[in-house]
Amino acid sequence: MRWKRFFYFTRSERQGIILLIVLIVLVGVSSFFIPPREASFVKDETFEKEYAAFKNSLQQQKRERQATSNKRFQQRTVILRPFDPNTTDSIGFLELGLPPWMAKNILHYRAKGGKFRKPEDFKKIYGLTEQQYATLLPYLSIAESVEDEVQLYVKQAKDTLLPVKHPIGTLVSLNQADTTELKKIPGVGSAIARMIVGYRKQLGGFYKVDQLAEIRLNVDSLRSWFTVGPGETRPINLNKASVELLKRHPYLNFYQAKTIVEHRKKKGALTNLQQLKFYEEFTPDDLKRIAPYVCFK
Repeated sequence: MRWKRFFYFTRSERQGIILLIVLIVLVGVSSFFIPPREASFVKDETFEKEYAAFKNSLQQQKRERQATSNKRFQQRTVILRPFDPNTTDSIGFLELGLPPWMAKNILHYRAKGGKFRKPEDFKKIYGLTEQQYATLLPYLSIAESVEDEVQLYVKQAKDTLLPVKHPIGTLVSLNQADTTELKKIPGVGSAIARMIVGYRKQLGGFYKVDQLAEIRLNVDSLRSWFTVGPGETRPINLNKASVELLKRHPYLNFYQAKTIVEHRKKKGALTNLQQLKFYEEFTPDDLKRIAPYVCFK
């Protein structure tokens, strides 16, 4: 049959198969009689001893260096004398008994712009003990710099000098005085002085003292201090000013400014304010109030 062909071998093939089977059997049988080889690590005792000795020698050298450093620091002669922490160098701090790292920190603090202004500031040094501070405090001497002296003088001046006020009867120009001059008037402070100057700029100058009432100031208490001269206002040319410029004035609103410009376009240049009295946007009081602030050429 055809399937028997798969099991047909030549003589040499049969011999090879038999030899292979014998080898497999021998390997299997031998595994039962030969014990497995255990892994073993041989410790090198000589190397371990040398390594331990080397490690101990490094630690001993470190301890000896630390002991030598501490001994030198303890044996160092302390020289207590007056010192300024703002100018003393590292040697000076070491002579005062401070450790090197603390002296380095002080110099680093000064290099960054730090400054000791009073003895209590020196107490804030990192690592400085209460005993060290108490020992050095009698020798602390901080000199005042020029900057400190100037600041002290200014502070004393502010504390002792009183604002100068004008005596009764003094007259001040309402249109010329600046805020400093206005503050010399009794009852006028910084806020009121700024209000007067600001409103004066918007108007283009005052033409009478009573206008101060428009910014809610007590005219009765201020009238005797001010004087207003003729022609001190700054007029606006109604034939050239734009709507934007006109409406900035406190006495003109947007609709009035637009009416003036429209009148110029339709009827030509204005020659007097009476030409505006026919417009409902203007009342007689409006025209009277704006009169000192307008011109036509």
